[in-house]
Amino acid sequence: MKSASAYRNFWAEVGERFPDLGGAVSTRYYADNERRLFSDYLSPLAGLKILKTDLWDEAKNTRILAWASGRGARAYGIDISEPIVTHARAAFDPDAAPDGRLRATVGDVRRIPFADASFDAIYSMGTIEHFDETQGAIGEIARVLKPGGRAIVGVPNRHDPFLRPLFATILQALGAYGYGYEKSYSRRALRRMLEHEGLIVVAETAIVFMPGWLRMFELACHAWCRPLAPVIGAFVAPFVWLDRYVPAVRRHGYLLATVVTKPAAPA
Repeated sequence: MKSASAYRNFWAEVGERFPDLGGAVSTRYYADNERRLFSDYLSPLAGLKILKTDLWDEAKNTRILAWASGRGARAYGIDISEPIVTHARAAFDPDAAPDGRLRATVGDVRRIPFADASFDAIYSMGTIEHFDETQGAIGEIARVLKPGGRAIVGVPNRHDPFLRPLFATILQALGAYGYGYEKSYSRRALRRMLEHEGLIVVAETAIVFMPGWLRMFELACHAWCRPLAPVIGAFVAPFVWLDRYVPAVRRHGYLLATVVTKPAAPA
């Protein structure tokens, strides 16, 4: 089991060196999927106090909290990487939120630095699989969620039809995976972990139906070979089309997204 300092040091380095992925074709596709999740399962957003369990998207990727804040949500976020927190604050559009700010702090999803029942909603997409103590992280999500509140918890799909988990495992073994340690889960395993913490599953879906290797390649071109990026981005377009017009494929995206609620306290 890795120490807390090992995790902090790794993600601090990633936060400093990783390029911004905003603007890539697959990132826009990812953002559209996240917005659909929020609209379908967390609406109405106005006045919603929402916590995100990492700030990677706000610093480097889809800026989903800024989008939610623009619709009236009160955005909170934690991240184990201090550089990511700094970048997330800097990237947050001050005109997006009603009060113009992202409430971001350095924190660990395994020990969320907020009191019990603090949030109306929690969004945890691609966070908990990077830690050995995944079950403990889910317990913390359940702890800080208000009774009657909702959480969307996402992890890599072990049964991804494009075999992304296998690709990620090979890259990890070669020391070439940019996100370090990562696990994948079946839908059943994720449901079991969530229910173990007393959460009730209300919906099971997934996001980003496309080959993981294609997203990685397109992002690399976006970051380091811009002239080639539009060419590779064209290969993403068919998956965007399928997502829009053949909704059944969404269940097979490479990130599972399970929606849960916390039972209301007995009267």
